[in-house]
Amino acid sequence: MKVTFQIQGGEAVCIECSAGENLLELARRANVAMDAPCSGNGSCGKCRVQLLSGEVESAPSRHITAEEYQAGWRLSCCTKVVSDCAVLVPDIAGAYRSRIKTADLNSPREIAAFNQIMDALRGAGIAFTHGYKAVSLALSAPTLDDTMPDNERVTRAIIQATGCARVVIPYGAMARLARALRENGWKVCAKGLLQGEIFTLMDIAPYENTLLCAAAIDIGTTTVTAALLDLDTGLLLAKGSCGNAQIRYGADVINRIIQSGRPGGQKRLQEAIVEETLNPLLSRLCAGAGLDTNAIVRLCIGANTTMNHLLLGVDAQSVRMEPYIPSFFAWEDLKAGDIGLAANAAAPVVLAPNIGSYVGGDITAGTLAAGLWNSEEMCLFIDLGTNGEIVFGNREFMMSCACSAGPAFEGGDISCGMRSTDGAIEACTINGETMEPTLSVIGPEGQKCVGICGSGIIDVIAQLYRHGIINAKGLFVREGKRIKRDRHGMGRYILAFPQESETGREISLNEVDIDNFIRAKGAIYSAIHTMLAAVDMPVECIDRVYVAGGIGSGINMDNAVSIGMLPDVPREKFRYIGNASLMGSCAMACGVQAQEKCGEIAANMTYLELSTYPGYMDNFVAACFIPHTNAALFPSAL
Repeated sequence: MKVTFQIQGGEAVCIECSAGENLLELARRANVAMDAPCSGNGSCGKCRVQLLSGEVESAPSRHITAEEYQAGWRLSCCTKVVSDCAVLVPDIAGAYRSRIKTADLNSPREIAAFNQIMDALRGAGIAFTHGYKAVSLALSAPTLDDTMPDNERVTRAIIQATGCARVVIPYGAMARLARALRENGWKVCAKGLLQGEIFTLMDIAPYENTLLCAAAIDIGTTTVTAALLDLDTGLLLAKGSCGNAQIRYGADVINRIIQSGRPGGQKRLQEAIVEETLNPLLSRLCAGAGLDTNAIVRLCIGANTTMNHLLLGVDAQSVRMEPYIPSFFAWEDLKAGDIGLAANAAAPVVLAPNIGSYVGGDITAGTLAAGLWNSEEMCLFIDLGTNGEIVFGNREFMMSCACSAGPAFEGGDISCGMRSTDGAIEACTINGETMEPTLSVIGPEGQKCVGICGSGIIDVIAQLYRHGIINAKGLFVREGKRIKRDRHGMGRYILAFPQESETGREISLNEVDIDNFIRAKGAIYSAIHTMLAAVDMPVECIDRVYVAGGIGSGINMDNAVSIGMLPDVPREKFRYIGNASLMGSCAMACGVQAQEKCGEIAANMTYLELSTYPGYMDNFVAACFIPHTNAALFPSAL
């Protein structure tokens, strides 16, 4: 039996199968990009496909209308194969892989932020020094009278040039040595790491090519970003981002851990991040900078605890089970070749150390970049994404925690939700009298909407509440052309009628969507509230709020405060600092002192486990209203 996945605007992928096999699992096995934030339990409705031919067995779903069902639309996770069939995979199903909108890393704002962070670290006494050397060598060619082997010839020249006592040549460098020497006429540049009196040869390049290159990577649950840097100057050579291919195994870390525990799951999850995500990204960046991937002699990675485990192919089951003990917080002596990264096989891979099961190296690196560890001010650092991670403190102390905001910020658990790709509504204002919306849609001019992403959802809910269209529980209390109710009386607000959308489907937010988002924002605020209570400090003590993460770049802070997601402090205290994890990883890539400081930050930070902390659930329940059951906490929203 055969299933053909016809990818919209692309090729067809065929796979052999047996009767009764699940369509989503077949797509995963065939490496067909299929967005499945709920990891296939039928709750998100994102894995829609259209049956073109053949017969399938599909359970009913609230995400598929009767008209759509007649047109052949099915949820792949709820569909079993009955005969040879062909299905259309819509373009939006794979948009997470290459079309996720992230901060423009080449923008003047991002470059200025990077330079400002690097200057601040220098001002704090961090010297960007390292032991990497590029040594240009002019060697004598061997003759019948000079039969010294290549490795000894190079070793002798390096010792003479550097004064080291010993040269180590790893397998990868040895395998390339003979060809590199002869192709370059015995004039080469030896690149490697000098530690004490030992020089480890990592790459043989042309004589004039003295560039030493490092890669900094932020592995997010949804998005992966990377930068190539000149180790000597700290200049950014190339930057880029893409979706994390693990998304098709679930939008959140819990679903991915569950998937990794299934037969072959650990290998599949590791291949998704290494072979499908990191290696193509690194290869693309190197090609753009005119480099070979062997030129990368150092890598620094910021990732949450689960992503670190899945990257290394380590069992992550204990991360999600009480007492929530991961296999490691820090990992030393890891090389790129150990996990097959597209870099010099001998290149050290530095992982920013984890702090707890749900506060990982991305937060350690972000805290390094934000400078809390060197600040006299009381600072609140918030990384918004699939998980919400928070750090509070200054140079005297730091406390961290994490809350499961769930996939709502990324469009999961929202009927018309989607990630920040073309067609997503990213901002919205609503006329209080007519209740008509004004939408800002990601994509080229004239792009019609396909759905709504996290920043747009925040705007819509804030506007609906501000104009009295919904109440504090998120229920509709006004009627109008844009407000419809189903046969059970559940209300929804229509952002785009079918004729106004790209797909010909209505784009709306209903009361269930709003409730899901209220719980997500409630998780963020209750985590902040609980952390402040744990150190017996009021919200007024906050001097600075740093907001990081991809979703943070598009958030309207006034709206986020008005719905009770962020604390109600003067808006001038808020500062968006971009991808702090990537910035911190860049700093670690450029210097050993920054790496050591990151280790100190992790070692000295107190981790608050919210799931077992008394009072957290009470705080969470109280925060599941707009803006809060205690409206006095949000005076500006009154």
